[in-house]
Amino acid sequence: KMKILIKCYYYFLFLSFFTCNNHQNQTADPRNVESKRANIFFELKFNEYVDRSPMFQTRLGIKKDYDKWDDISPIFEEKELKIANESLEYMRDSIIFEKLDYQTKLSYRLYKKDLENHINDYKYRLYYYPVNQMFGLQSEVPSFLINMHSILTKEDAQDYINRLNRVKPLFSQLIDNLKEREIAGIIPPKFVFKYVINDCKNIISGYPFIGSDSSALYSDIYSKINNLDISKSDKNYLLKNAEKALIESVGSAYENLIEALEDQFIIATNDDGVWKWPGGESFYKNALARTTTTDMAHQEIHDLGLREVKRIHKEMEAIKKNVRFKGTLQEFFRELKENDKFYYPQSEYGKTAYMKEAAKIVEGMSLKLDKLFITKPKAKMVVKAVEGFREKSAGKAFYEWPSTDGERPGAYYANMYKMRMMPKYQMEALAYHEGIPGHHMQIAIAQELDNIPQFRRFGSYTAYTEGWGLYSEYLPKELGFYSDPYSDFGRLAMELWRACRLVVDTGIHAKQWTREQGIDYYSTNTPNDILDCIKMVERHIVAPSQATAYKIGMNKILELRNKSKRELGANFDIRIFHEVVLSNGAVPLNILEENIENMISDLKKKANAS
Repeated sequence: KMKILIKCYYYFLFLSFFTCNNHQNQTADPRNVESKRANIFFELKFNEYVDRSPMFQTRLGIKKDYDKWDDISPIFEEKELKIANESLEYMRDSIIFEKLDYQTKLSYRLYKKDLENHINDYKYRLYYYPVNQMFGLQSEVPSFLINMHSILTKEDAQDYINRLNRVKPLFSQLIDNLKEREIAGIIPPKFVFKYVINDCKNIISGYPFIGSDSSALYSDIYSKINNLDISKSDKNYLLKNAEKALIESVGSAYENLIEALEDQFIIATNDDGVWKWPGGESFYKNALARTTTTDMAHQEIHDLGLREVKRIHKEMEAIKKNVRFKGTLQEFFRELKENDKFYYPQSEYGKTAYMKEAAKIVEGMSLKLDKLFITKPKAKMVVKAVEGFREKSAGKAFYEWPSTDGERPGAYYANMYKMRMMPKYQMEALAYHEGIPGHHMQIAIAQELDNIPQFRRFGSYTAYTEGWGLYSEYLPKELGFYSDPYSDFGRLAMELWRACRLVVDTGIHAKQWTREQGIDYYSTNTPNDILDCIKMVERHIVAPSQATAYKIGMNKILELRNKSKRELGANFDIRIFHEVVLSNGAVPLNILEENIENMISDLKKKANAS
């Protein structure tokens, strides 16, 4: 009966939409009819998901459940699995694939595959660390409130306070999740705990907790409330309630989490790879498939990394010779690590200078976009420093996407915790990757597309997303950027870093390398600071497979571009190539290849017709 009701519900929605929009078209194309019905389903399921995720609502700029957090309980995960199974069954039984137009067929294939992956991966739902130095609610809660929860009205401020009051029950779910994984034998290695516990203590340091300075959260809500155009008594009332929520809910939540983490630390080991987990080998094989959207085996990925490291070292040798450095490549690496001229000073002046130069680099590239792209994003982008409460554990740089309402711009975050990790010669490549023409172009354009369903506008495939980011580091060179040989060396150093990731990720998780072996591989084969090497290896450990996406994705984009050039000759247009890559939202690499093949075929037909 439930299945029949679900089908009737979708049919009713379709009938209502079709009647309202097509009452004058009595001879509608069957493909249009079926495609509209399918797209109504895609939009319905996306909107239902948004309704179930208050945090995603906020990221989209929607203030619906603005006072709530996501449900992270096992019961919620079971409900999501049931929804996925029902949706997949509906698609198989009630949507006729052959009657869909091309774009809707692509949406159908992507959504169906996502559902199948969700269902098949449910058995691995415990196979990650809910808190670690890279991500987790211990750092996400404050960064979310500070960066995502805007306060424009008194009601927004009350919603912020309500969220503070709900941190304690949220963290109760989090602690339950940690205990569930502990029973399953999935506990982080010992090094993770010092970072996470330190993050927790940072959040509850300062007023109204312990210390004279204001805590990060109190400083945030204090400044946001004081910017409101409301009475002083209203401001004081809100701030008093905020202080109470911070002490009774946030402070208590973090203390409970610290206690749970300290208990787990006692039984944690120093084993790093997922091979230590029950079923870890099959999990890692699956993780590589999801991350790369290929069927590449771990040994194939490892060998590719070794070949790419060797190739890039050769190109670096040529630059070393060009700048007249006498010595080995490893000695050149040492020179780049130790010479102060390649770094801004570890001071407020140095941090400010870095941020200004990074913004200048992004602006310079922005002026050249017409030569490479047809569509440009409407959303603005800013350069920001990683906040102090998480800079010690966060990565060196990352991108945060804009809200759809235009209120919040996209942001390229640079980590100023240790300036030796942010060399001047890598500034260009880093800014191009995270900002323009990298993730900002890619993600903002996808969000602004109006010809595809929302699940595709906000979807993500790591190999596509990070492959574009790494490709975007290379792209400006063709416009004359990286004119300084040291800057071009920095570009190669960034690509080398991603090639090493193929070697080390598979080394740790499939070949049982230790954390120390991974650090040694990076420090020997790259010019990066030792802390950079340590952080990268620790990232591999808590995010298995993720870092393999960059090089595999970039290689595929370059492969497809080279193929397009060969087959189209004088008819190849880099702007059209980029339009096809970016105008369909994020896609798996096999779908990207299909899209480029279609582009080549269409352009050949047009050339022959003329």
